[in-house]
Amino acid sequence: QLQFVESGGGLVQPGGSLRLSCVVSGFTLDYYAIGWFRQAPGKEREGVSCISSSGETATYEDSVKGRFTISRDSAKNTVYLQMNSLKPEDTGVYYCARRKIRGTSTCPEYTMHYWGKGTLVFVSS
Repeated sequence: QLQFVESGGGLVQPGGSLRLSCVVSGFTLDYYAIGWFRQAPGKEREGVSCISSSGETATYEDSVKGRFTISRDSAKNTVYLQMNSLKPEDTGVYYCARRKIRGTSTCPEYTMHYWGKGTLVFVSS
């Protein structure tokens, strides 16, 4: 059974940092691209970042470029999202997700088939 468990969210002041973790099980992390998505209150879910199946390619939504970094530790079956210089508009529930197919380098939301339950990030002073 595939599982995706996010953690690391919480309350942080603007300018602060958080590191989100997505621990996966039931499949080999190296074979699949993993994406991070977020949903702010009253807004639609949006893609934040994606790491390719090879781990060599990372993509970011424009508003987080230069502030967020995606990485993975295959030995720990974990994908991370390091978030620095956080802004109130980064507030939302953050989810990790995976496509059905393997060997890809992109994470279009409509192709994501497996999702975690999310972790809440709240940026406020």
